[in-house]
Amino acid sequence: MANTTFTGPVRSENGFQSVTKNSTTGAITTNATYGASITGGVQELSGAGAADLTNLVTELTTGAGAAAVTLADGTTSGQVKIINMIVDGGGTATVTPATFASGTSIAFDAVAESVTLVWNSAIGWVATSVQGATIS
Repeated sequence: MANTTFTGPVRSENGFQSVTKNSTTGAITTNATYGASITGGVQELSGAGAADLTNLVTELTTGAGAAAVTLADGTTSGQVKIINMIVDGGGTATVTPATFASGTSIAFDAVAESVTLVWNSAIGWVATSVQGATIS
C-alpha cells in the first residue's frame, strides 16, 4: 500500500500499529502500538554505543568498565526517549546527549536507574523524570 494522507479522523476499534518491512526478507517489525496505551520499541544496548532515535526505550547493560553512550539530537519537538539501566556489570554508563538542556551528561550505575527525556528543538533534550541516575 502506498502512503495515504487523511483529512479527517482515522478510527479503529482495535488500535493501530506502526510497522516496518524488511525489503530483503519481508519480515515485519512492530515499532509502536497505539491502543489503550502507546507502546514503543526497545533497544538493548550492551556497553558503549549510541542510543537510537527509532525506539522509545533504550535498556543499558554494563560490563566491568565504563560505557560511553551518545544520544543524537531528536527529530521533532515532543519526541520522547526513555533510558533505563537493566544490568549493572560494575561499570558506569554515561549518556551524553548532543544537545542537553538539563546538563551535560547522565550517569547510570545501578539497576532500575532511569531517565525520561523530551526533545525540544529550541533547547535540546530536557530531562522530565529522573530515577536514581545522576545528571551533571
